[in-house]
Amino acid sequence: MTPLIGITCGLEKRDEISRVYISSDYVNAVVAAGGVPVLLPPLAKPYDLGKVESLFGTVSGLLLTGGVDVDPVHYGEEPLPALGRVDPDRDRLELVLARRALAEGMPVLGICRGIQVLNVAAGGTLYQDVPSQLQPAGQVLLHSQRAPCWYPTHEVRLSKGSKLQAVFGCERLRVNSFHHQAVRSPGRDLVVTARAADGIIEAIESVTHPFAVGVQWHPECMWEADAIFLRLFSRLVEEAAAFSRLRVATEITEAS
Repeated sequence: MTPLIGITCGLEKRDEISRVYISSDYVNAVVAAGGVPVLLPPLAKPYDLGKVESLFGTVSGLLLTGGVDVDPVHYGEEPLPALGRVDPDRDRLELVLARRALAEGMPVLGICRGIQVLNVAAGGTLYQDVPSQLQPAGQVLLHSQRAPCWYPTHEVRLSKGSKLQAVFGCERLRVNSFHHQAVRSPGRDLVVTARAADGIIEAIESVTHPFAVGVQWHPECMWEADAIFLRLFSRLVEEAAAFSRLRVATEITEAS
């Protein structure tokens, strides 16, 4: 059975028209990795969240995508001047889905904003704005590159023995970079598995969950130029297929 991968979406309003959106790069990466993408849109009314949550039972993996800033209220902070646009409906949806995925063992991959959502869902904190919070204390790399999105602009070092190191088969990797927020303190059961040269956290993963991984860069923009980045999506799809088989076996056992 081809696993269904739930992909979270953004919400924007232009010319009085609200649109649900997501970069096709995420969809194409999931398809190339052998999965079937299912888009999970944010809904404006809190009571509608249960309807979207019901999709949780139909997907076997979760992809938390990039987008606007996470509201600092979710990690106990007041907004700083450099905080960007936030989307309360998207925050609400993604935090609920991320917490369910962590609690139930569903494979989850967080990308850019997604690593931040995953971390906050586990009780971690973020830097609201890397340049203003860290630049005064020392040198910080350019984390919002001006090069094409597929082009790697800085190196990250992967932790030995981590899931991420196993996926890529190396301990150093050059990646792209489009962010101004970042993981500050990892949440419960999450460990840092990659950093940039300036110390910015570039990846986290759970030590208790079969596959809960977040990366700060955008592999969905890079895999067509360098196939190594497709491995991350392939691993998500493989883990989702295993989770789907386990869920079916559990349902059969409970029904008998």
